[in-house]
Amino acid sequence: MSGYQGPMRVLSGIQTSGEMHLGNYIGAIRKFVALQHEYDCYYFLADMHAITVWQEPEQLRRQIRHIAASYLAAGIDPKIATVFPQSKVRAHPELAWIFNCVARLGWLDRMTQFKEKAGKNAERSSVGLYTYPVLQAADILVYKATHVPVGEDQKQHLELSRDIAGKFNHDFKQPDFFPLPEPLIKGKFGDAGARIMSLKDGTKKMSKSDPSENACIFLRDDADTIAKKIKKAKSDADVLPSEPDGLEGRAEAANLVSIYAALSGTTSAEVLSEFGGQGFGVFKPALADLVVEKIAPIGDELRRLEADHEHLDSLLTAGAEKAAVIADQTVREVKEIMGFLV
Repeated sequence: MSGYQGPMRVLSGIQTSGEMHLGNYIGAIRKFVALQHEYDCYYFLADMHAITVWQEPEQLRRQIRHIAASYLAAGIDPKIATVFPQSKVRAHPELAWIFNCVARLGWLDRMTQFKEKAGKNAERSSVGLYTYPVLQAADILVYKATHVPVGEDQKQHLELSRDIAGKFNHDFKQPDFFPLPEPLIKGKFGDAGARIMSLKDGTKKMSKSDPSENACIFLRDDADTIAKKIKKAKSDADVLPSEPDGLEGRAEAANLVSIYAALSGTTSAEVLSEFGGQGFGVFKPALADLVVEKIAPIGDELRRLEADHEHLDSLLTAGAEKAAVIADQTVREVKEIMGFLV
């Protein structure tokens, strides 16, 4: 953060292009819940990022509400944290254009995610898919966020945000105007860094797009559905080992142990100290009970919130209005520094 003296502020969001599942909860949402009690937190719904690929309009609206409801059902309190759709705060794209004129082409050329997502059809991809890391930098810096919860796949984009902030501060002789945001890694959730994999293939990340309906536990799943999916989860014929080294080469077993560790706030080693030497006939029912305990109440509240569009939309509008107070002020300051008439 260099010499930045502003408030400690967290910014994060989830793209509005899919059903929220157990991996989203463990990897992001529950961390958002904890962070709201430690920082001034801004949690947005990344609907402008979603349109880098085609989105059917009604589906996009449903997804915005779905992820908002997921945030709230999991325990994010809109009276404490600021929750809002990105598209409702116009300062985001406005600052992104300014940052397009600060960022360098070479910086974007190094972004590996574009290469992965565009593949061999890069020239047919939208310009937005190429430049969205700049919008991501604007998302962060329009609130002068000092900390950003990130996974491995987003560290490069956070570095771009730091590069843009540093170049702006240097070019306009405004040292420490923007903070250089730091990655935030929370370690209080047991195996917090574990990636949650498919229940049908432990080598693939849990995904809403998996062709098997039993591969993914969605936050909206009820208790019976969750229990059935855990029961049908792929495992193997061996008993669980007593130490994590014994999980090498056993991707499905390692995944189920990781899920238990993450939801129980322990480590894989602690889980294996309890269940080592026992088979999946014992472990799966225990895991099912734990997942039902943690996720089924979220699903109940999620479905209730999604059914009340008026209430949900009013909360999001209020959050956007609150966010805009900070964001609009940042853009005014940026414009004044750059020489625009304000």
